[in-house]
Amino acid sequence: MTEENKNEGVQPQAELDAPQPEQAAKPEPVEMPAAFKIMIGEKVGMTQMFDEKGDVFGVSVVKAGPCRVVRVRTPEKDGYKAVCLGFGHKKESHTNNAAKGIFAKLNMKPIRHMKEFRVSDIAGVQDGQTVTASARFAAGEYVDLQGVSKGKGFAGGMKRHNFSGQPAGHGASDRERAPGSLASRRSLGRVLPGQRMAGHMGVDTVTMQKIKIIKVIPEENLLLLNGSVPGPSGSLVYITRTVKALPKPVVLLPKKGKAAAKAAPKAAPAKK
Repeated sequence: MTEENKNEGVQPQAELDAPQPEQAAKPEPVEMPAAFKIMIGEKVGMTQMFDEKGDVFGVSVVKAGPCRVVRVRTPEKDGYKAVCLGFGHKKESHTNNAAKGIFAKLNMKPIRHMKEFRVSDIAGVQDGQTVTASARFAAGEYVDLQGVSKGKGFAGGMKRHNFSGQPAGHGASDRERAPGSLASRRSLGRVLPGQRMAGHMGVDTVTMQKIKIIKVIPEENLLLLNGSVPGPSGSLVYITRTVKALPKPVVLLPKKGKAAAKAAPKAAPAKK
């Protein structure tokens, strides 16, 4: 075999050492418009914090996002307007082929949790955009939070409906936590639907409205909320702009009458 045949098909060392052309960098996803105050979060727990004035607040900590826009519903195609957000990731082995194709097209990992939010306008929203808490929420704003409450199992009337129980006097020691009568003696002769009595408690969809945001920690995507959030630690929470009327700002008016005269500084006597 000749020397030329030996070197045939072998790439020279100079070409191997030469810098390779950089691959085209994938474009970073664009932030969804800040006017859409919708997010999916995870409840972390509760703690307390002090503000600048020294007032203490009991706050719930929620890890809000980051989320991704998975799908945008349009009236022309779907008949309504909505934005589908995704939160968290899962293994590709736990994802079917149809979902794999959707996520590959959007250049994102398989999403674990998805939720549609109805909106009045979808201008500026596109598939694949990112949603962060610091870009759309600020301290002092009010939000509504929806989650699933903790399961309490089978509970009695006092725990489930805050019944007061019955007197323990006259030897009725076994009736202290009894609910009392369930139906009256009338023609129906049965317990009417909706009667408050013992039964399954918890695992209900609960919405806490008009919760104030005390602080936003953008580095960790955390929201500190002044109030309780339904569900145990680690449960999902859906965050939206509050539908309640916002409180009016407090304006201090000038004092009137004798109190104003006392508070007003005395004028210096005129020089002759």
